[in-house]
Amino acid sequence: MDYTAKLDTALTRLHDEGRYRTFIDIERKQGHFPHATWTRPDGEAQPITVWCGNDYLGMGQHPVVLEAMHEAVDATGAGSGGTRNISGTTVYHKRLEAEIADLHGKESALLFTSAYIANDATLSTLPKLFPGLIIYSDELNHASMIEGVRRNGGAKRIFKHNDVAHLRELLEADDPAAPKLIAFESVYSMDGDFGPIEALCDLADEFGALTYIDEVHAVGMYGPRGGGVTERDNLAHRIDIINGTLAKAYGVMGGYIAASAKMCDAVRSYAPGFIFTTSLPPAVAAGAAASVAHLKNDQALRDLHQTQAQILKLRLKGLGLPIIDHGSHIVPVIVGNPVHTKVLSDHLLEDYGIYVQPINFPTVPRGTERLRFTPSPVHGPKEIDALVSAMDALWSHCALNRADMAG
Repeated sequence: MDYTAKLDTALTRLHDEGRYRTFIDIERKQGHFPHATWTRPDGEAQPITVWCGNDYLGMGQHPVVLEAMHEAVDATGAGSGGTRNISGTTVYHKRLEAEIADLHGKESALLFTSAYIANDATLSTLPKLFPGLIIYSDELNHASMIEGVRRNGGAKRIFKHNDVAHLRELLEADDPAAPKLIAFESVYSMDGDFGPIEALCDLADEFGALTYIDEVHAVGMYGPRGGGVTERDNLAHRIDIINGTLAKAYGVMGGYIAASAKMCDAVRSYAPGFIFTTSLPPAVAAGAAASVAHLKNDQALRDLHQTQAQILKLRLKGLGLPIIDHGSHIVPVIVGNPVHTKVLSDHLLEDYGIYVQPINFPTVPRGTERLRFTPSPVHGPKEIDALVSAMDALWSHCALNRADMAG
């Protein structure tokens, strides 16, 4: 077996399809987000504006967060020194879990190294806790949820995206006595649409199912204290397990679930993805706790974020570009071809100093390749003007169709 040839074949296929992923080497400038420096292939440094980051509110450089991290490093050093079970639980981890539980109005919270691991570990563990569990999963759920459901060895049902009627059909077809769980998201990150949370909770009540929601692209940004869409819509009390991240709106790193004390205790005790993973560094936990606490009281920042997103969508619509607008903070522009998407991304970066990464299959379905813009409160009029001007020029240069609006 020529293993190297097999690797060449696999990589060549990605290149031929126009969806080979390239890392862009950037250096963020503390205090100057969203501005950064890109190291070009020739080694030259070029100033750029980051338009595709998930640090939605710029909290990754907020003084409150940085101060908390500096204090923790000075007090405890760098790493945690072990798993949560073996020397890796500190006052910083416990403080963060308390902040998260309070954020979502739950009895407890459990911290993971990422929201991906939190989803994967929890969903793959639940059938151990509820033998015979059937998981009903939205077809557009995040890869981490899909992987967790796939790996758990239990029964699964996939319902059409946001299709409550289809979910009802699936629930009605199964044994009424079987334990059930409905898994879905609040904000779907690629289209920026919202899940029908209340209707899904109603079905869960009717069929005796648990509810599991991924609030990764909503925590910090929605609700009066940043508890997500479930807090905004006063539905958090109807959700059994809330998954969230500390790496997007909160600007640091880590993921979590928030649930009842017994649910968190059971997952903590049975999930290999929790048990055998080194815990987050204390400084990261300290910074995340400071960020969560701060955003509970910074509605002005959330409001400005939504305003900037609305302005960008309005400006791009004015150009006739095919954007998807479901009312969230995410701004996808549909290109529909991986090669064209890459060309647009490359020209934006190289010619205009605007960094937005192409989104291709398998992240999105073939034919819906896109540029996904994530405006923040610090993307001001100057940055928006530059982006709109560049998109106008490049869309014409690439001879792409402006007429077919995506939504």
